[in-house]
Amino acid sequence: MSLEYIIERYEHLIKKADKTFEETAEKYKEYVRCVLHCADCCHAMFGLFLIEAYYIKNKFDKLDPEVQRAALERAKSADVTLKEIEKKLRAEREKSENTAEQSLSMMRVRCPLLDDNDECILYEYRPLTCRVYGIPTSIHGKAHVCNKSAFKPGSYYPVYNLDEAYQELYYLSRQLLSWEAGKELDKASLLISMSKCISTPTDQLLAEVFK
Repeated sequence: MSLEYIIERYEHLIKKADKTFEETAEKYKEYVRCVLHCADCCHAMFGLFLIEAYYIKNKFDKLDPEVQRAALERAKSADVTLKEIEKKLRAEREKSENTAEQSLSMMRVRCPLLDDNDECILYEYRPLTCRVYGIPTSIHGKAHVCNKSAFKPGSYYPVYNLDEAYQELYYLSRQLLSWEAGKELDKASLLISMSKCISTPTDQLLAEVFK
């Protein structure tokens, strides 16, 4: 599978996610509360699959150098916060795995792509998770909604299946590793922080994942 085809499949996946969001937002206008400068999803904690990180890093490198420098400074700050969170989670896991999972869901880290005007500097190329944040999603069979939305618990709404999307992202990440001869395909399940993504040179990204 060529790199071009891998990228095309990834772009097709995120376009499908955009279409689902648009259709849901149109049908449930009174429930979807996404507005300009609402940055709630930009503080949610989640990792990037390798294919996402590779794609985003290539787009990031084409930004104005000053914009890049500012984002890299924010990435340093995000890394400090992430290390503090990791330390706290390790301590909580020693007591209870459930408590640690609950704490993780409530923790917030500002995305380094979010500028001082609360605008994403790579909005057009943002990760899949960001694209569906404001509509109902499901993962591991459980529905989730943005806490700023007006979707009501116990009611029926169509959901975007993140499990299926993650399976595709995992598959494409494996293909990317396969394209880079000699890489361990099982490493495709590893997730990368946005700060690590933008601060790692593209030609080192695949190797850096395994350090």
